[in-house]
Amino acid sequence: MQADVTLDCVGLSCPMPIVKTSQKMKELSPGQILEVLADDEGIKEDIPAWCNTTGNEFLGVEEEGNTIKVYVKKT
Repeated sequence: MQADVTLDCVGLSCPMPIVKTSQKMKELSPGQILEVLADDEGIKEDIPAWCNTTGNEFLGVEEEGNTIKVYVKKT
């Protein structure tokens, strides 16, 4: 998936990936896609739940080795 911005949260544990994602999303324009890199398994459930709360669009998850890539579109 092609992202406009990448946020590296590898090495951070809950709740920091969500906190950093929320901060970064405020910088984006509607329609832009954020790729969040993490190694905390909880992000696979946390990001979709966060999207439901904030109204942003959850686009999916990809796993590459120990790295989890989560994609969110700003609405």
